[in-house]
Amino acid sequence: MSYASLRDFLDQLDETGDLARVKEPVSTVLEMTEIQTRLLAEQGPAVLFEAAQMADGRPSSMPVLVNLFGTVERVARGVTANFAGGSPVERTRAKDLREVGEALAFLRQPEPPGGFREAVSMLPLLRTVMAMKPKTVSSAPCQDVVLKGSDIDLTQLPIQTCWPGEPAPLITWPLVVTKGPKGVKEDDFNLGIYRMQVLGKNKTIMRWLAHRGGAQHHARWKSEKREPLPAACVIGADPGTILAAVTPVPDTLSEYQFAGLLRGQKVELVDCKTVPLKVPAQAEIVIEGHVSLDEYEDEGPYGDHTGYYNSVEKFPVFTVSAITMRRDPIYLSTFTGRPPDEPSVLGEALNEVFIPLLQQQFPEIVDFWLPPEGCSYRIAVISMKKAYPGHAKRVMMGAWSYLRQFMYTKWLIVVDDDIDARDWKDVMWAISTRMDPVRDVTLIENTPIDYLDFASPESGLGGKIGLDATNKWPPETKREWGRQIRMDQDVIDAVTKKWSKLGLPGTGKPIWK
Repeated sequence: MSYASLRDFLDQLDETGDLARVKEPVSTVLEMTEIQTRLLAEQGPAVLFEAAQMADGRPSSMPVLVNLFGTVERVARGVTANFAGGSPVERTRAKDLREVGEALAFLRQPEPPGGFREAVSMLPLLRTVMAMKPKTVSSAPCQDVVLKGSDIDLTQLPIQTCWPGEPAPLITWPLVVTKGPKGVKEDDFNLGIYRMQVLGKNKTIMRWLAHRGGAQHHARWKSEKREPLPAACVIGADPGTILAAVTPVPDTLSEYQFAGLLRGQKVELVDCKTVPLKVPAQAEIVIEGHVSLDEYEDEGPYGDHTGYYNSVEKFPVFTVSAITMRRDPIYLSTFTGRPPDEPSVLGEALNEVFIPLLQQQFPEIVDFWLPPEGCSYRIAVISMKKAYPGHAKRVMMGAWSYLRQFMYTKWLIVVDDDIDARDWKDVMWAISTRMDPVRDVTLIENTPIDYLDFASPESGLGGKIGLDATNKWPPETKREWGRQIRMDQDVIDAVTKKWSKLGLPGTGKPIWK
């Protein structure tokens, strides 16, 4: 089964009880956020507010969908049900996302095959990737309704106000499509999710950070062109296309093509009405327009994934030239805040995708963990098979620089492979017994930091810290290293065998690794 549209996915969630429908009026102003925070805390379902209320109390002409990716299982279902085969019910475990990462690792830096048999085994994936180039159609559901000129009015969309004191409604789930000025690979279609503050009926702010693909297209366009950058904001694409936009797709591969791989079928695209771009034909809503090269406005303050309101920064203005939509569109929305929020759940799911990518470059890495409490990427824990003195520091440097997703990771903790990187009790034990606070701490100054990080001394520039919590080898230490306590295996086995006869509570599972 594959999901050609958001509606296909919702039908499947409906069948399995993972979609709730709310008929009671719920306001787009703050109420939806409060409801979703409670659902996220308890691994709740996606929710369709069928009687959404606008800010002025009017009933919305369209329902609002939130908490779509509120659990790792739903993220996995949206991807691997198509990618790896099997029914959506069978393919919901987070570890199945590793298969996506393994494919990405192969596509990113494929090594020469070790022999004829290995070369033949690679052919199916290569053939599948080539077969997933998107196709263009002449008409599409996303253009059932076309609004231009004076008919353009963003205030008619049920755009959410997420937190008290925010300056304006915020489009929170836009899939922004851009294309660079030249025909080179890095200027091919880029899909990114960048929030958009509403300025009026036909204007928003395009908030994208400098290292993101859309911002890089904008910068290259500005160096080559004088007219504003065409862009299209897609609201409510199929899950494979949405998730392709947040996945580290190789520069040599279009996100639309990778989305086809995730979906198990080509993405159908349609030409926009007013800009030279292509968008998913089955999308719910598309907002077409141009991003100014010289008009900037203050964005924020908005509640952000840090749990704080972000500082006000200037970003370019997006002017709308058309709004197209289905006849009965669904508006997809979310909020960002202190974890758990939907972005942190996505980060937890993508953690599994990152592991094969890191292992391809650093095979000694056993596991990699981005704890959700670390605001998606600010803290990372790596377990590794240490092979020589200084090895942990090499892995630190590699992790910070290999994928641009981790350029903002502030705290990096490296442990041996006998430590569970996802268990804070295990990690804290390693830090307390295998680290010297002076010898084993690596500090780096003046590195790129998320401008939302108020703890950094300068906006966008700050420090990083690496903690080497591995066992120390000469010459890292001159002392004899301690021998770890462990029970004899025959005693472990004997107690396990007789546990059921002892009349004691609990499972009796041994603690030893």
